[in-house]
Amino acid sequence: MKAPTLSRIFQPRASLKNNLFESSSNFLFGSTTSGKAVNERTAMQTTAVYSCVRILAEAIAGLPLHVYQYRDDCGKKKDIRHPLYYLLHDEPNPEMTSFVFRETLMSHL
Repeated sequence: MKAPTLSRIFQPRASLKNNLFESSSNFLFGSTTSGKAVNERTAMQTTAVYSCVRILAEAIAGLPLHVYQYRDDCGKKKDIRHPLYYLLHDEPNPEMTSFVFRETLMSHL
């Protein structure tokens, strides 16, 4: 009977797949220890992440937003006759208020 060699005794049971550099985000930030992919879509499916994004979007959407025009004397004044003023301040479309529009923009950002 032939004796087994050391290389046959200490063989790994399963080969490990090195997927550290499969995507650019894994290259920059490293991979997760669980091996599950984490990206914008999967993170937003987590209740805690979605709640934090919603709170930040509501806070920023609640801030006042005005359109200004620079004056010749290095000052500025509100320009309520500018075409973007109505869209940003009042109502961008019939289905959304300005708040909902800005909240949606911040959530998508």
